Amino acid sequence: MITRIKQFFSGLSRVADGFSLVELVIVVVIVGLSTGIAFPIVASNDTKAKLTEADATLGSLRTQLRIYYTKNGEYPTSPEAMSVIGAKWNDFGAGRMDGKYFIDASYSYVSETGTEFTLICDGGLILDTDRLLNQSGVLSGGI
Repeated sequence: MITRIKQFFSGLSRVADGFSLVELVIVVVIVGLSTGIAFPIVASNDTKAKLTEADATLGSLRTQLRIYYTKNGEYPTSPEAMSVIGAKWNDFGAGRMDGKYFIDASYSYVSETGTEFTLICDGGLILDTDRLLNQSGVLSGGI
């Protein structure tokens, strides 16, 4: 009986010496594949997060412009209205539109006729192109 126990434990010590080269290569391949699969997913989610931040702020600004239109019968056209911060048509103060990716200065407004407008989120280095929103709620660009 004691001989069997000694044989059992001596067999364990041979197995517990370490990993073989094949086992290490398999682990490295699995980690590499996992990284290769995960990276595009994370990059895609990052772009979606940037677009979502821009879209949310542009949507809030559009709501403010629609309220202004309801009260005044037209959208603001004066040069002072083009700067979103401090414009009389909204209640956004400095720092109110700062987010993780975009700051107050990223947003601007254009209306030449007073009957339609375009809100712009300057993509800069963050997005491929500027993100635009018109009075009808149609989003474009940014991708």
